[in-house]
Amino acid sequence: MWEYQTPGIPDKLFERLPGIPLTKREARLLIISALRMKPQSVLWDIGAGTGTISIEIALLCPEATVIAVERDVDVANLVRTNSGRFQTKNITVFEGNAPECFAAIATKPDRICLGGGKPIKALLHQAWEMLPPGGRAVALATNLEQLYKLSEGFSELQARNVEVVQAAINRLETQGMRQVFAAVDPMFILSGEKIS
Repeated sequence: MWEYQTPGIPDKLFERLPGIPLTKREARLLIISALRMKPQSVLWDIGAGTGTISIEIALLCPEATVIAVERDVDVANLVRTNSGRFQTKNITVFEGNAPECFAAIATKPDRICLGGGKPIKALLHQAWEMLPPGGRAVALATNLEQLYKLSEGFSELQARNVEVVQAAINRLETQGMRQVFAAVDPMFILSGEKIS
């Protein structure tokens, strides 16, 4: 399907469902960088959506374990479909409501990607408890309220090496007779490490 080895799968290669978010290629690259995966890391992709982050990580780190957590059956099946499309062998889709389902996931993470949801700060706190010392959490904020809550959450958890990146990406698009720059999912990417 593709011949290159670098991350950044074109968005159009993923199957979509109406209303289900897809993390755009450029934002995925920043998120992948923030996760700082190790070859055999265990990633929980909480709120996996279309599965783009799970799939990129699975392809980049074939010895890693990727657990895509989704509460909706149709969305979980979409992740499975996209995973099959890219022939990944190391993604497990776990259906359940976060954070209630965390205790039922047998393989504990050393990396967490938190895609959003309500209540975002409570999700961060609960997910943080699953991380070992040295583990990393990356969380996405698409509005000011989420940014405040996640900032408070990382502070309350005494996360170390906290980073906040604002991703403001524009793509050139043709609209009628003109070519204009259109914003691609503006977001904040917050990350931090657990010390103890």
